[in-house]
Amino acid sequence: MSYHRPGILGRHGVVASPHPLATLAGIQILQQGGNAVDAAVATNAVLAVVHPHMCGLGGDLFALIWQAKERRVLALNASGAAPQAASLERYRRAGYTEMPFRGLWSATVPETVNGWAAALARCGSMDLKEVLQPAIHLAEAGFPTPTELARAAKAERSLLEATPETARIYLPGGRPPGAGEILVQSDLARSLSALAEGGREAFYAGPVGAEIARASQAKGGLLTAEDLAGAQAEWVAPIAVPYRGLRVFQCPPNSQGIATLMALQILEGLDLAGASEADRLHGMVEAKKLAFADRDRFVSDPRFVSVPVDRLLDPAYAEAQRGLLSPDRAMAAASEGQLDGDTICLCTADGQGNWVSWIQSLYSTFGSGVVAGTTGILLQNRGAYFSLDPEHVNRLAPGKRTLHTLTPLLATREDRPVLVTGTRGADGQPQTLLTILTGLVDRGLPMQEALDAPRWVHGRRVRGDDPESLRIESRFAPDVAPALAARGHRVIVTIPFDFNMGFAQGILRDPESDCLVGAADPRGDCLALGI
Repeated sequence: MSYHRPGILGRHGVVASPHPLATLAGIQILQQGGNAVDAAVATNAVLAVVHPHMCGLGGDLFALIWQAKERRVLALNASGAAPQAASLERYRRAGYTEMPFRGLWSATVPETVNGWAAALARCGSMDLKEVLQPAIHLAEAGFPTPTELARAAKAERSLLEATPETARIYLPGGRPPGAGEILVQSDLARSLSALAEGGREAFYAGPVGAEIARASQAKGGLLTAEDLAGAQAEWVAPIAVPYRGLRVFQCPPNSQGIATLMALQILEGLDLAGASEADRLHGMVEAKKLAFADRDRFVSDPRFVSVPVDRLLDPAYAEAQRGLLSPDRAMAAASEGQLDGDTICLCTADGQGNWVSWIQSLYSTFGSGVVAGTTGILLQNRGAYFSLDPEHVNRLAPGKRTLHTLTPLLATREDRPVLVTGTRGADGQPQTLLTILTGLVDRGLPMQEALDAPRWVHGRRVRGDDPESLRIESRFAPDVAPALAARGHRVIVTIPFDFNMGFAQGILRDPESDCLVGAADPRGDCLALGI
């Protein structure tokens, strides 16, 4: 199946996101004199309106920012903690043997708004009132329901029907909206307007937060006003490794970004440029297995457990791990994980030299499934990633952040930003990042072709799936699936452009012209624009 979508060029800025209206909002902010961070918040806010099944004010975000003024990479962790009432004992008394996947007991404290405020305060040039205007307008006036949202509402109808506040918004007239039908979100518009006027305090210590807490308590949830009042985004030190002349940055734990870096270090010792397609894919899958085994053994909230970051990223350790690889035999996976995660990634860059890789999520499609009262805000189900095993490193505890799947990526060369990228896909995120980065670096693909290239994901999508399954898009060469199966991989060939393999975005610095090159994933409604 042939496909060609050119990358876009920008001299004064680029925005790439999963929806055209969001990308347009970010570009408008740049045209009004805003910078890449202002554009990122505006783009995210519009996505909270037009892609509410994937992201929103009730979720979390992580970001990597190259701030031109400081000439360094900044990492923002705006991931929420478990409520103070969320103890192992309480869940056991309620009859749970594993974390609930939906409902209020899967919800953690929403940190997105804190992330917006922190990013603007340190790196932005506009305030919340300015950057939220496009989102407020779309929520009030309505917009054509995207195909992806219509499909998600149809697939998750029973979840949406379970909560009247959710059904009222996302099942207008008692049914899922069809693609193109105008969807209005008046409650969400009021909440966004409250933030525009009152800042983050309106959410965490004001009327929006009060309604979230009231609705949670009224329905037997664990989130309280005190949980919201104690929420705070955090600037953390990014982690990085070299990869073939680049320095590749990720957010530190509790993000799973360290798994991406561990896998890259293993791959750096392999000849991927000269490898066959089957050999290259086999190497990436095996490196992923080793990295995820360590992720699941060691990574959680560093405020609660000791995560040996330096040891895991030691080149000597990567060399030892590489020695475990067999070129002709698949190893058993030590990680079960879960691939099903609905998330948005957006990338921005401006003419002042600021670059942003930004990922925001409710975790699963429509998060917990619960809209909090009259706020119009869906609460995330990120708590589902905790373990109820008291011996597990990622065990639930009050005030603890879970291991988080959000993994923005930023790369530099000779202390200059040259790449920002990211994708949705939960446990699939590091895997897609490996495909993109090796495509760019080892295969020499242009930015757009690196996003277009056939993808794979290893592991289960949902609970009950085979954790050893390896899904590959059907655009791989015909000999790839048999070659992988012969090595012991349990191969499932999917459709040519599988939306379950992530919606990725990216911006690259052209080494010859120094121009910004933006790219957007063909698997969805994604769009990149430049000015």
